[in-house]
Amino acid sequence: MERSRPLARRPLVTLLTAAALAASGLTALTSAARAADADLARNGGFETALDGWTCTAGAIVTSPVHSGTSALKATPAGADNARCAQTVSVKPDSQYTLSGYVQGAYVYLGASGTGTTDVSSWTQSAPGWQQLTTTFRTGPSTTEVTVFTHGWYGTGAYHADDITLTGPGGGTSQPPAPPGGLTAGSATSSSIALSWSPVPGATGYAVYRDGARVRTVTGTSTTVTGLSPATAYAFQIAAVNGAGESARSATVTATTAQRPDGGGSSDLPAHALVGYLHASFANGSGYTRMADVPDSWDVIDLAFGEPTSVTSGDIRFERCPVAECPNVESDAEFKAAIKAKQAAGKKVLISIGGQNGQVQLTTAAARDTFVSSVSAIIDEYGLDGLDIDFEGHSLSLDADDTDFKNPTTPVVVNLVSAVKTLKAKYGDAFALTMAPETFFVQLGYQYYGTGQWGGQDPRAGAYLPVIHALRDDLTLLHVQDYNSGPIMGLDNQYHSMGGADFHIAMTDMLLTGFPVAGDADNVFPPLRADQIAIGMPASVNAGNGHVSPAEVTKTLNCLTKKTDCGSYATHGTWPDLRGLMTWSINWDRFSDWEFQKNFDAYFG
Repeated sequence: MERSRPLARRPLVTLLTAAALAASGLTALTSAARAADADLARNGGFETALDGWTCTAGAIVTSPVHSGTSALKATPAGADNARCAQTVSVKPDSQYTLSGYVQGAYVYLGASGTGTTDVSSWTQSAPGWQQLTTTFRTGPSTTEVTVFTHGWYGTGAYHADDITLTGPGGGTSQPPAPPGGLTAGSATSSSIALSWSPVPGATGYAVYRDGARVRTVTGTSTTVTGLSPATAYAFQIAAVNGAGESARSATVTATTAQRPDGGGSSDLPAHALVGYLHASFANGSGYTRMADVPDSWDVIDLAFGEPTSVTSGDIRFERCPVAECPNVESDAEFKAAIKAKQAAGKKVLISIGGQNGQVQLTTAAARDTFVSSVSAIIDEYGLDGLDIDFEGHSLSLDADDTDFKNPTTPVVVNLVSAVKTLKAKYGDAFALTMAPETFFVQLGYQYYGTGQWGGQDPRAGAYLPVIHALRDDLTLLHVQDYNSGPIMGLDNQYHSMGGADFHIAMTDMLLTGFPVAGDADNVFPPLRADQIAIGMPASVNAGNGHVSPAEVTKTLNCLTKKTDCGSYATHGTWPDLRGLMTWSINWDRFSDWEFQKNFDAYFG
């Protein structure tokens, strides 16, 4: 966007603890003691599916495997690090060695509940099978420990195989009884609360939805999220201890609520109008007070929060000074107007970046500062969420970062991690939107990063790993279909700004999905229609690529009704397309609300 026209998690390094064994301690073991040691891990090779393991996001795969025919694949998502664990019976005051083979970025193997010092071993990057090993000694009264493996937030799937826990075996035990008293509580359009009675001897509980395990918890209640509106779900609970899992409880069926006003995530209306409000500066469009924004605008993005330096991660939001904006309201009036908009069902977000706000989260420290500083802005003004408008050189890919599904570039990985932390902090109601330029998204159909032989612009397609990693948390993606060069569409023809054709082709790519850098085996999956708003300039003054209201209507007709499509053949029809985004509310006011009036006339 142009002005001229426009709970932090522990750093990964703190989780690595070196464990040294005294050689004398090993050589002093007698043959009898060694003979007493055994592999206590159950199904450590994952040859019998997930038997013995409790996983939040695990699945069995037949390739790659370290040995045998199966291995574990687990994929972190949202606030979940894809932990797989099992509880093992052990002897007090005894020595144990935990070992396993892993693949992926940031994979952990560890033990908890040891009664002494809990341990873990990890690898930052394992492109092939890598062995992780750690040791621990149990406490004087410890009879059970939990061994686990997990990944890290925003770093893609990991694999594990051949996990062993070697040491003296503990006493035998039986799986617990099945839980009783399962009850469904409050339900929203995307979540259902569950509770049940405690089971003696249980160390945890597995939650099943429609026959599939979806999570494990240690308490006797949980809220299952990520559900579809007005949909019935069947739930069961199983109790877990070191000997295994109980039979499942009786089934309870519950139905989610209807989506408010027919809208999607964050309770937006079925068709939404999104606009940026020049809140920290003035230009030729003039300053618009928050209270003067018409009710037609469903999402208002405050432009902009900017960093104190490119790599600091320290985001500040400064309201427009009186010298620049003579009609600017006071802070108290501004906050009161935000509350009034929210009371009317509108969303007000802080937009980070813009043309001048280059943000590069190159370090874990910058990531954590980003989280704390953005949280401070959201809390001070009572905002509904975050818009990511990274432009220029904020995002680019390292030369060896070639897989958008498993990014390794720090500025990408840290951004994903920061946003997931914010989402986890504020919950399901947190609205997340993004406004990338076509260069960072649709150009990825042809070029991704520096390319197979190097030499390409490392920024090409650099938003794709961010969008993909956050797609389950994403409220709206509104790519800036303006200030853009020609972009190749799925018809392998170049499309240029100036008419409905450009918007149709660019939006069809998002709703259909596309091979990244032409690789048919590496496809960027389509987004839902309710996650897409088309970004357009509000007027000829706002940016290159402005189209008339008639061309806007043609665009909407083609994508939602498959009429007025012109020469580009879309791959579907999407009546649930969320709506339109524009730069900006100020420029639309300058042009007598032409953009807003056309939206209102089309959607009613």
